[in-house]
Amino acid sequence: MHGGHEGHGGSAAHRGHDKHAGHDPQAFRRKFWLSLALTVPIVVTSHMVMDWFGYRLDFPGIELVGPVLGTVVFAYGGWPFLQGAAREIADRAPGMMLLIAMAITVAYVASLATALGAFDLDFWWELAALVTIMLLGHWQEMKAIGQAQGALSALAALLPDDAERLDPDGQPQRVPVTQLHIGDLVLVRPGGRVPADGQIVHGRAELDESMITGESRPVSRSTGDRVVAGTVATDAALRVRVDAVGDDTALAGIQRLVAQAQQSSGRAQVLADRFAAWLFYIATATALVTLAVWSVLGTLGEAVVRTVTVLVIACPHALGLAIPLVIALSTAVAAKGGILVKDRLALERMRTVDTVLFDKTGTLTRGEHVVTGVAATGSGAANTAAGSATTSDADLTAGNGEADVLALAAAVEADSEHPLARAIVAAAAARGGRPTATGFQSLTGRGVRAEVDGTGYAVGGPALLRELDVTVPADLAGRRDDWSRRGAAVLYLLRLDDDRARVLGALALEDEVRPEARQAIADLREQGVRKIVMITGDARPVAQAVAADLGFRPGEDEVFAEVLPAEKDDAVADLQRRGLRVAMVGDGVNDAPALARANVGIAIGAGTDVAIESAGVVLASSDPRGVTGVIRLSRAAYRKMLQNLAWAAGYNVVALPLAAGVLAWAGVTLSPAVGAVLMSASTIVVALNAQLLRRVHLRPPG
Repeated sequence: MHGGHEGHGGSAAHRGHDKHAGHDPQAFRRKFWLSLALTVPIVVTSHMVMDWFGYRLDFPGIELVGPVLGTVVFAYGGWPFLQGAAREIADRAPGMMLLIAMAITVAYVASLATALGAFDLDFWWELAALVTIMLLGHWQEMKAIGQAQGALSALAALLPDDAERLDPDGQPQRVPVTQLHIGDLVLVRPGGRVPADGQIVHGRAELDESMITGESRPVSRSTGDRVVAGTVATDAALRVRVDAVGDDTALAGIQRLVAQAQQSSGRAQVLADRFAAWLFYIATATALVTLAVWSVLGTLGEAVVRTVTVLVIACPHALGLAIPLVIALSTAVAAKGGILVKDRLALERMRTVDTVLFDKTGTLTRGEHVVTGVAATGSGAANTAAGSATTSDADLTAGNGEADVLALAAAVEADSEHPLARAIVAAAAARGGRPTATGFQSLTGRGVRAEVDGTGYAVGGPALLRELDVTVPADLAGRRDDWSRRGAAVLYLLRLDDDRARVLGALALEDEVRPEARQAIADLREQGVRKIVMITGDARPVAQAVAADLGFRPGEDEVFAEVLPAEKDDAVADLQRRGLRVAMVGDGVNDAPALARANVGIAIGAGTDVAIESAGVVLASSDPRGVTGVIRLSRAAYRKMLQNLAWAAGYNVVALPLAAGVLAWAGVTLSPAVGAVLMSASTIVVALNAQLLRRVHLRPPG
């Protein structure tokens, strides 16, 4: 499929990121690398740095390196922060961007005045280093922007670009899906996607509707039934009368749900912004008081030096890196453990989650049917053996053997592409193989038939039994009922004689529970998660059987069955209304709105592009145990964030008064150079503390 049909409203997340509007990760990346390239020569030619390391550079024009390159870094690299500061002023919400803008502006003006001979305050290298480090941090922040567009585009990609519209003569003509109108008749070939919602006017087929309903089993649809855009006809052609196109289709409804859920999700307040707002007011007040007091008590030059030192000290190097650096490192650690963190706030929110909602199909189960039961009827086998036309047929079925029933069913199903057929063939291959069948024929909506050694056999469900007027033998009925109560699909093996058909046996097929799912739920309880919820489009017997298998606790955990896409989204909202903080784990298109609505959306990496785009966290494997790894990493990362913020704030509490000269009477003062060193030291402390996150061990999935 091609993503030819663009979704609308996908830029909402970008528009919502008001501090950085107009920029994307690539813009920050380009600005960072160019600013870094310009910062290196500024630092190397700084007299302060040369004095520190005891070397000397001297060449014609060296005195212009700082002013010229520093001006470029200020104007080019600092522009996003100046823009952000203007917006914060307009919004009357001063914070990180305004503080950064003040720091780089004061450093630039003071340095430019020094270059012109007005002062002796050279801050070119501090200015360039500050801009470059801030660009690096904000580049990391911006990587999560654009999720909504990605999710909606992936949804749109479910639709084929073209459709086969039938002309008045019944001849198919390939046209763009956008040219379909209500009342058009379209042909859907086997394996093709339905291009628009409509009603079947001719044909019968098994439709894979899992991307819309979450139902893991293909559903039989025939003349008069409705079909929805994006579903797949697995085994036969259909003619469909279009009754909904464009924004009126079910798929478009899911698109709207995704957009609404993403737009309604509140933007979590970044802790650093709160600290930066306070630091802005404190630093500004301290700088003004310092300027006034030293102007009265000393000289104007001393007042400027003290004021500049205050603003340089308050420069939020450490504060700006406190959270972005932790997130950057935690995402790297997560990647090694098979966890991709897409949303920069997902880790912070994950630590508070107390409810984990799992989609069943493809998450707690494999999303693929396997043979879970085989039964042979004694009378059927005996009659077949007695009346068989060939010795080989008698050998296959004599002895009431379940292995023989499986082998014969696999032989009949060998040429079928149906998912249940593939499961039967795979089961037979694992148990010793199957005989060879000839004359394969698909009985649309009922089953298949073929010949083994000249004898006809068929495999199918209740519809085939009704057509052949065959009843299930009493010795199979009990097993069938047990299987059906579990929600298993039951297929029958029949021998087709000239005069009548006989049931030889039955097979049960179920969506297999992942063996690691039980451990995942146990691990979540150990992590303190209070409620486990399973939600599925499957029938209630299927859901209840899976929940019992997984060890759900009656009265504490919850199971939602037969749930449609809009209801999944509503289920998340309902849990949130109860005061629960929900992490949603899913892999299907129908999970996308719920993933976007949840406090944290976690997509199984083997799932659809839509689920992955709608989630804040993606598990690279299909192992649900990775969810506990996300919680563990979330808590460790949050501790590091608080530690770094505490250090950055504490550093300013101590350093700002010293920079202002409150201990000057005792001979304790800080020069701008020493202030720059302390500022750099605080940044190093924050960086080293964040590096300790690498010691967090995540159990690798699988």
